Amino acid sequence: MLIKIDFESDEAIYVQLRNQIILGIATSTIREGDTLPSVRQLADNIGINMHTVNKAYNVLRQEGFIQLDKRRGAVISIDVNKLQAMEELRSKMQILLAQTSCQGITREEVHEMIDVIYAEYGYGNKIDIK
Repeated sequence: MLIKIDFESDEAIYVQLRNQIILGIATSTIREGDTLPSVRQLADNIGINMHTVNKAYNVLRQEGFIQLDKRRGAVISIDVNKLQAMEELRSKMQILLAQTSCQGITREEVHEMIDVIYAEYGYGNKIDIK
């Protein structure tokens, strides 16, 4: 899995790392049972502080995407409570949809974008962007 960190971004590096790993899981680039690089190895490969990688791994563990094992390291082990995930998604989407509404983005455009994104993850049929 290729990790790309934007050092010019306002988004924290550990959040970027977390998001890249979740995208890797969603696109099946990394799968249940796969082992992530050690904290030290990933930090060296990307050129970031070990504490940053450790923080990303701890957030992923708390969110139920990985388990930390002393022998195997960070292992993809998805254990997300669907009801809790739905509530968090609803909360985040309320703000995001309010922003898009203020920017003149229509419901149909949002639905089309969601269909395209889900198709990238292998759900449903592939859809072309207009």
